[in-house]
Amino acid sequence: MNTLIAVIGLGVLCLLFEILNLRKAIIPMTIIGLLAVLGLTVSEFNSPGSYYNNMITVDSFSAAFAGLFIVLTIFLVALSHNFYENHQTKLSDFIAIKIFLLSGAVAMVSFGNLAMFFLGIEILSISLYILAASNRMNLKSNEAGMKYFLMGSFASGIILFGICLIYGAMGSFDVTEISELSRSAELPVWFPIGVILVTIGMFFKIAAVPFHFWAPDVYEGSPALTTATMSTLAKVVAMATLYKLLKAMNADISHSFQIVIVVVSIASMTVGNIMALKQNNVKRMLAFSGVSHAGFMLMALLSLATSASSLLYYAAAYSFAGIAAFSVILYVCKNRDNEDIVNFHGLGKTNPLLAAILTGALLSMAGIPIFSGFFAKLVLFNQTIEAGYLVLVIVAVVNSIISVGYYFKLIVAMYTKESNETKTGTPVLIYGVAVVALLLNIVIGLFPSLVMDLLG
Repeated sequence: MNTLIAVIGLGVLCLLFEILNLRKAIIPMTIIGLLAVLGLTVSEFNSPGSYYNNMITVDSFSAAFAGLFIVLTIFLVALSHNFYENHQTKLSDFIAIKIFLLSGAVAMVSFGNLAMFFLGIEILSISLYILAASNRMNLKSNEAGMKYFLMGSFASGIILFGICLIYGAMGSFDVTEISELSRSAELPVWFPIGVILVTIGMFFKIAAVPFHFWAPDVYEGSPALTTATMSTLAKVVAMATLYKLLKAMNADISHSFQIVIVVVSIASMTVGNIMALKQNNVKRMLAFSGVSHAGFMLMALLSLATSASSLLYYAAAYSFAGIAAFSVILYVCKNRDNEDIVNFHGLGKTNPLLAAILTGALLSMAGIPIFSGFFAKLVLFNQTIEAGYLVLVIVAVVNSIISVGYYFKLIVAMYTKESNETKTGTPVLIYGVAVVALLLNIVIGLFPSLVMDLLG
């Protein structure tokens, strides 16, 4: 609860800095503020409770995921310094929107009431619509914002309709009451229909097949930093929220529901990887890569009682690798019209450190050992086998092998092709964010218990 209030206060403070003409202090003060909020979240970890008639509930699940979201936001705010250097007058707006986006994310994993869940998802979504269309002079950015807004509105409508049906069946928005009532033998038929509609809406938010069609165009057209936000923060927020929702609804007791999750998971992994193989635009490639990772994360929904820690671990491994990769993309594609692979030719010679960081991030996403991506997949595969879905694990392993193809296409371009031009000096913040994100990825790979033990 205190985390949510502190985040909102920090967002308002960012806007005040602009009024007081303290633009140079916005990013350092925001990062310090976020670190303080992270400390507050850690202190809440062992003190569960509910607030405002159970509208918000604080437990180890919400505190652990809120901590991950805050760390990701610190990285995104740090990258903003160089990305928005030509938009100094709008800097406070961009930073404040990212902070308010974080408040929506925290609300989405801390809800104790479906009304608070919907409020959180709308705060998150509206922030992303604005950021997607924030490059007003770019036609692709305008198109991305419009597509995302229209598709996101439909998804929000489906979620709201699902919540209405759940309320009609249970007579309450309170998650604890719904969880208790959902165990009864005779449930109205519109309760499962409501759960299905909410799940479909959330599938859109995580870009799972067949609700992924917006992702490649929106990722490609949005400013690179917005794409990084969608690919890392927004995706893991939606996945954690879907997990919490379905656990509250006791959805895993239905065999037919599990079959649907298996089918969507297989489709997401396969379609995402096969389409990524054909891409020459790095942002589109990572969009389809994100679709396949959504398929992997959906495996956690097959054992809702035990897989919270493995979902947190996979989300952390994936998002840290994503932040490291996008840090390099921001540097390489700055002042370029596109993000094609051609721009990365010869990066291994012109900037060996950034090339090594991007290589490490891609290897983690592919699931190569020492990086946490490998161990995260291992944990998920183990739980899925225990849940009795060996076929899904076999398909996932095959898809992991396929993914190596397009990740190595980029790695080969960096080390074997000739550079198009000499690169100028790299901003310190980009180096810092990229190195810290990749180091965190490796550390949680070598010491999985640092994350896994948070949720038992």
